[in-house]
Amino acid sequence: MNTTSILGLFAGSLTTIAFLPQVLKTWKSRSAKDLSLGMFSIFTLGVILWLAYGIIINDLPIIVANLVTLILASTLLVWKLRWKN
Repeated sequence: MNTTSILGLFAGSLTTIAFLPQVLKTWKSRSAKDLSLGMFSIFTLGVILWLAYGIIINDLPIIVANLVTLILASTLLVWKLRWKN
């Protein structure tokens, strides 16, 4: 693995891990009222497109980071739709 790929994996890891505190807070409180439905909808679509891009160009850091981010962002989006309080 080259330096560029390592840099990409590290950057992707940090931006993906940044979602963890929000996921944990939302899970514990069972409330997503402060999350923006519009923002998370647009963001999730963007992540899907980044994931597709990563798959098309066969770039592992982009694929891994966006796959995990998609899981976390989608979780928050589902909770936002489910927990309307």
